[in-house]
Amino acid sequence: MDRGGCQMSGGGGGVVDDGGGPESSGMITLEDLESFSEDQLSDSGNGSLEEAADTMEEDGRLLQYWQDVARGHQVKVSQDMAEPIQQLTSNNQGRSKREHIPFTLLGKREKCGNLLYEKREYEKGHWACITMCEDTYEQSICYGFMRMMRYICQQNSLGDYLGMTIPIVTVVHTDESHTVISNGVTVAYYLPAEHQAQPPQPEDNEITIDIWPSTIVYTRAFSGPTNEVTIIDQINAMAEVLESPGVCVNDSFIVAGYTNPAHSNRQNEIWFLERR
Repeated sequence: MDRGGCQMSGGGGGVVDDGGGPESSGMITLEDLESFSEDQLSDSGNGSLEEAADTMEEDGRLLQYWQDVARGHQVKVSQDMAEPIQQLTSNNQGRSKREHIPFTLLGKREKCGNLLYEKREYEKGHWACITMCEDTYEQSICYGFMRMMRYICQQNSLGDYLGMTIPIVTVVHTDESHTVISNGVTVAYYLPAEHQAQPPQPEDNEITIDIWPSTIVYTRAFSGPTNEVTIIDQINAMAEVLESPGVCVNDSFIVAGYTNPAHSNRQNEIWFLERR
């Protein structure tokens, strides 16, 4: 499986968040679970057999929910995803528990009071990456994210939950004319601050821990689903507003997602990477 491009550097690594069809995105994230009513989840008990039964029932409902969401994107969620799904749900009650990837704002460009783009610097850091080449863009994102979930939740050298950071990003590559997205898609997860010095190693040998160098990016926000069509549209729209598009990498881009991909007003960003 090709892992090319799994670096945020001026030489060409890009990162996105997920893909989806014209009406919805393919990636399943924590916000999907948050729409699953907390009233439907079991209250914590006292370690009794009844509590164990309730927990199993809760896990089953959460898994079924994910399977229902994924089915619309031609993605299968296997039975062994029940535990990672439950861990993400119980450890991330509310957005405040998700760590934002740190950056320094270097500048921004506005027109008539509207923000066209921001210029940011992201510091050197450790990222967990996996590159997928499924039949469709949406499937690559979904399956890559689920494998990353297993790493985040327990399948790591610590055997413990690592914590969530946002945005989850994916790397996409295009031709020079920005009309076609290549098949290989890299899903990347920024390690939380407490794990940056000594990143836990993944049990999945397709997941790599990479050091991405300090990078300057130009970012533009957009809302709605992310799929091949919308990503190409946003790349071309960003190229039009950049004052000097030639300073950026021309064939590798980052799409970052912050909110539920099934949400009608999903919040995303397109990132252009400054050449090194």
